[in-house]
Amino acid sequence: MKKNILTSLLLLLSIVATAQNKKQTITITTKLGDVHTYVVGETIDSTRVIEGVGIKVYLKGKKESEDYLFSQIAYTITEETTPTPTPNPSGKNANRNTDNDLRKNPEGWRLEFPRFYQGTNKTYEITHYTTEGTLGKLVNYSVEWDGTLKANRWSCYQMYSPITEKKVNRKDAFQQDPDIPSDVQPTLKDYKGSGFARGHLCPSGDRVYSTKQNEQTFYLSNMQPQIQGHNGGIWGKLESKVRVWSDKCDTLYVVKAATIDKDEYICNQADLKEMAQKEGKSKSLHFPCVIPKFFYMALLAYDKNTNTYRALGIWSPHYNGSQPEYITIKELQNRTGIDFFCNLDDDIEQAVEETVDHAFWQY
Repeated sequence: MKKNILTSLLLLLSIVATAQNKKQTITITTKLGDVHTYVVGETIDSTRVIEGVGIKVYLKGKKESEDYLFSQIAYTITEETTPTPTPNPSGKNANRNTDNDLRKNPEGWRLEFPRFYQGTNKTYEITHYTTEGTLGKLVNYSVEWDGTLKANRWSCYQMYSPITEKKVNRKDAFQQDPDIPSDVQPTLKDYKGSGFARGHLCPSGDRVYSTKQNEQTFYLSNMQPQIQGHNGGIWGKLESKVRVWSDKCDTLYVVKAATIDKDEYICNQADLKEMAQKEGKSKSLHFPCVIPKFFYMALLAYDKNTNTYRALGIWSPHYNGSQPEYITIKELQNRTGIDFFCNLDDDIEQAVEETVDHAFWQY
């Protein structure tokens, strides 16, 4: 056993567990003094290094991972079976969220996060947490909120067992997000009588493991104004599909959002009038913030047994009875200008963004 500097651990931690005569033990000690010891092939299946930012440790026989930010680690102790060369310190991920991005939100290294907004608008990158008994402190979901436009840029989260287990019912606890200034958010009064539903991005149905998790999905920062024909129609059906897909993999990384930037992607008065007519409303629709013309999803499925990823983009026009498009992540990025799954290694990211595994998604 010997202590290694953190960078010399990267190659070892990126190895998928294989049968060996000599056990391979990894001990991670955090700066808070917590000690975590893993035996490769016995207590963990595999690990995944997000180069330059963090480590995911996949537990034996379970779908969830234990995540460590490099800045949280004091030192490691490993038992080596072969020499461990020092990896390339420059890494293989040129477009990941940078150190400056992580100052906005230190969780931004996680795989579900898109690249943070790089423009001049005032934004808030927020992660909501809960504490779940023996599972401890968990990330519930994260949002990027545009305070200038008073609109959600995206919500992102993970789906894995046991978090996907249903233990509570929907709470309907609509309220402003306590972590974002109230004057840059819509209010409940803004929605009342507007003709728009409070449309979830991270849906209530994806967070029924605990009451607190479910309540947090009702923050208005996790909403986009939606006509009910879309919110309760195709969007709800797509939410159900996402839950089915999450059962087919170990971890499903999810980004959900709507278009709020481009003129051609924001509803104008003619669009609002047409929406009202299709909804059978006699009054015109109105809302103090932007109304998206399209909603979309970016999905990344991970199978730890094969150490493989599959990705899918979904594009849903915002009207009653619309038909979604199933597209590559690359095409979704072209339409939105957002870099999804930027924290993946570049070679993996490029491969999954340009293809769709139709046999897996079966949409």
